[in-house]
Amino acid sequence: MSRRWVAAIVAVVLVIAVGAGGGFWWWHREQQKDDAARAVLTALAAGWAKKSLTDPAVPFQDTAVRDTFRPTFAGMGSAPVTAKVDGFSRSGDAATATIDVSWKVSDDRTWTYRAPFGAAYDGTHWVVTTRGTGSPWVPGIAAEDTVSLDRVWGARGDILADDGTALMPMGEVYPVQLDPTRATAATARALEKLTDQKAGSLVTQLAKAKAAGSQAPIPVITYRKADFDKRRDALDALKGVIYPKTEQPLARTRTFGQPLLGSFGPVTAEMVEKGDGRYAASDRAGTSGLQGQYDAVLGGTPGIQVTSSTGKVLSEEKPVDGKDIRTSLRPAVQEAAEKALASTGSTPSALVAVDVRSGHVVAVANNPELGFDRALTGQYPPGSTMKVATTYALLTGHKATPATRTSCPKTYTVDGRAFHNFEGESLGTPTLQLNFAHSCNTAFIQLGEKLDNTALRTAAKALGLGGDWGTTLGVDGTYAGSVPVTKDGTDHAASVIGQGRVLASPVAMAVLAGSVARGSFISPTLVQSPSTGAPAKAVALNGTATAQIRTMMRLVVTEGTGTALKGVPGGAVHGKTGTAEYGTGATPKNRVWFIGYQGGLAFAVMVEDGSSGGTVAGPVAAKFLTDLAATS
Repeated sequence: MSRRWVAAIVAVVLVIAVGAGGGFWWWHREQQKDDAARAVLTALAAGWAKKSLTDPAVPFQDTAVRDTFRPTFAGMGSAPVTAKVDGFSRSGDAATATIDVSWKVSDDRTWTYRAPFGAAYDGTHWVVTTRGTGSPWVPGIAAEDTVSLDRVWGARGDILADDGTALMPMGEVYPVQLDPTRATAATARALEKLTDQKAGSLVTQLAKAKAAGSQAPIPVITYRKADFDKRRDALDALKGVIYPKTEQPLARTRTFGQPLLGSFGPVTAEMVEKGDGRYAASDRAGTSGLQGQYDAVLGGTPGIQVTSSTGKVLSEEKPVDGKDIRTSLRPAVQEAAEKALASTGSTPSALVAVDVRSGHVVAVANNPELGFDRALTGQYPPGSTMKVATTYALLTGHKATPATRTSCPKTYTVDGRAFHNFEGESLGTPTLQLNFAHSCNTAFIQLGEKLDNTALRTAAKALGLGGDWGTTLGVDGTYAGSVPVTKDGTDHAASVIGQGRVLASPVAMAVLAGSVARGSFISPTLVQSPSTGAPAKAVALNGTATAQIRTMMRLVVTEGTGTALKGVPGGAVHGKTGTAEYGTGATPKNRVWFIGYQGGLAFAVMVEDGSSGGTVAGPVAAKFLTDLAATS
């Protein structure tokens, strides 16, 4: 081969080599640009997922745009978010991509969208750029808009009476609050007086809020519209007092049906912690009573809504409306019961009424109306009202008849302990029915010695005192009573007359009275729907024994310890008084009772402190029946 051909070949090879080297250098440089542009967009996605574009700082062409990220999404709270780069392309010193964004707004729902972004080389490094107009963070909203994640509740169900009327329909209320950013100590002091708060309480709360830099309103009191209107001018005059109008379930009066029906208001930290995701700190829900126990039914399931600050809905999961709770309460009976208890003044008391035919609880009244539901959950010695169960044990065990005579001395001693009649009376040797009517403790203790240690428990449970029906009434904490197997001696003697270890609630004693009136035991119910268990079935009692006890209960009213009810309207009253000593002082105090029935209504009255069942609880029962008759 000639030298000329060799030179030509070498020249060609050199040209190819130089071209290949230049092409490789160009490709490498372009790859570096791709990587650099993609890196700043990847940093944007990573910062988005961390909810921070400043730590570490993501390079932006306009840092003012970057600084709008955090306020735009401040209303999303702790909702997790993921973001990734998609659709990347670059041409020269400019690149485009979309950021695929996914916010987890609930356990099973996400808000997803695609936001367009770009990258540009500014001569020294690549920076993020925005594309188009409006918000760079959420397509379709204005640049100055923000977004928020809110839980949305549907229509709340009602607690219904037995006739289907709402016991707590939605009504207008005004939660009075202190704005810590504007209120002063002088405001707090004035508000304490205006709203009857403890002196210094709001001043202290306001000082703590200011010291912590809190902007959250301090709740003070919630007023119904009528109560608020009386105070509006005075509230308006106080700097930093706010009262955003809202709605919540309201009974016909502030105290009607309380504490049974319960309250509705801001959820507590404990509710949020134990609610398994149902509640958020800003929610309002049932917080006590039936409103609290059945909040999941009444309140339904919250929905989720992501909205812009201008009200545009960006993502939504519809809420599920709540359902009604139906109870057996009868408003007229409830009002009569509450009115009767008002006569006990500051002394705590309770009254429960039960429909004899069905066993439905138709009134649950407490005094005071707020706080402890002593009517359903209280545990008290029933005193001589227990003699109904003792008499049932004597009659069904063939240990006595109504005509059986037993002495009624002033005192009777068992194992060195002297038991006495309430007023220290001695009645000679009356029949069982007269000892019952005059509530002779010493006679019943003697008769009780004929009963074995299980007899009282068996008889009481047959009548409804004790057992497990407390779980089927539909109200948490209901106490059905307890009559333990007795021990020989003083324990047995005390149990015969409703003292010692025997305990009952007012509802349990109303059930017992209803069982005698009906001649059978039916597990009582108060919440009718949702169902609280299998339908109640009547368990027949001894017909002869219950008929004889009815006669004795009538004698209590006509000539015994319950004559306070002798002339009440509405028909013959059958009843039994009870006085149970408590305390260890030289002069014990008394829990006093009256239980009974009139026609188709059984009831129990308990007053925590009084002279005797006949003189204190009896007149309350008489007022209850008299007022109820006036509404018929």
